Amino acid sequence: MSKTVFLTGGAGFIGSALVRYLINETDVTVVNIDKLTYAGSLHSLGGADASPRHKFHQEDIVDAETMQRLVTEYQPDYIMHLAAESHVDRSIDGPGEFIQTNIVGTYTLLQVALQYYQSLDGAKRDAFKFHHISTDEVYGSLGETGLFTETTRYKPNSPYSASKASSDHLVRAWNKTYDLPVVISNCSNNYGPYQFPEKLIPLVINKAVASEPLPIYGKGDNIRDWLFVDDHVKALWKIVTEGEDGEVYNVGGHNEKTNIDVVKTICQILDDIRPREDGKSYAAQITFVKDRPGHDRRYAIDAEKIARELGWTPEETFESGIRKTVAWYLDNADWIEKVSGEYHGGRLGAK
Repeated sequence: MSKTVFLTGGAGFIGSALVRYLINETDVTVVNIDKLTYAGSLHSLGGADASPRHKFHQEDIVDAETMQRLVTEYQPDYIMHLAAESHVDRSIDGPGEFIQTNIVGTYTLLQVALQYYQSLDGAKRDAFKFHHISTDEVYGSLGETGLFTETTRYKPNSPYSASKASSDHLVRAWNKTYDLPVVISNCSNNYGPYQFPEKLIPLVINKAVASEPLPIYGKGDNIRDWLFVDDHVKALWKIVTEGEDGEVYNVGGHNEKTNIDVVKTICQILDDIRPREDGKSYAAQITFVKDRPGHDRRYAIDAEKIARELGWTPEETFESGIRKTVAWYLDNADWIEKVSGEYHGGRLGAK
């Protein structure tokens, strides 16, 4: 019998990729809950919302009464919680929204999920899971060596990562105190199609082709582990369907890159497929700007546990994934225009 997934944040970057995967590659019904803030758009669903198995509700996860009503109505087999404020720079400018959505919203969903779980019996109760999708930023910053593992001590450095760390701890507590079946995943930096243009990779692509400066924080030597979003959502589905109750799984792309290397790679791809009219490299547009406050030095994920226990490894290399990503943004300027709203590429979080 087909499963039903109650998915929060399904119009955001990772959430929409998960919706597209579940509708196109499985037979599950997706109940998509999204507030449709600036970074959420039904245009990101790529037509998956036309499926009769996609049920959309524009709601706020902080609204306990509405969440309770919808969970009772749809009787989901899994709750996958992706809804979050997620941009570090915006969390510096306005942390309040991050506290509300990421902490209070997660608490609200946990309470709703617990009440629902306690009403179940039999096979449905045995199979139910609450999957909380989080970030590697909860672990803080690494030195020149080492990797984040599932047992790394939490040490968040931004309002965003502190709010996600808080929500992770709430999920763990509801598992240990109330026996709510949960799994938690912490992922590295995602990239790929349909990412809101404020993030590094789409921002650089869009500014490059618009002949604008390409802003790099500090010296550009901060390191991130890059994960192609389509690889990530396959991992998420494995975690919620096969993961062990109470376990944490780190999801990474095995692709450590400095920010300047990422930007130079994008410039090289653009030089190949859409050369500048003056014959110069897009790298000539690179400019260095004042660093972000509290900018973590290096992130890198040890993804051995999910490989060993669930058989997941990323299919895309950074080289293959970034080329697909650049080509997608060049081919989908209309999507960028539709979702950008009042955001025009300006700097955020410069306090």
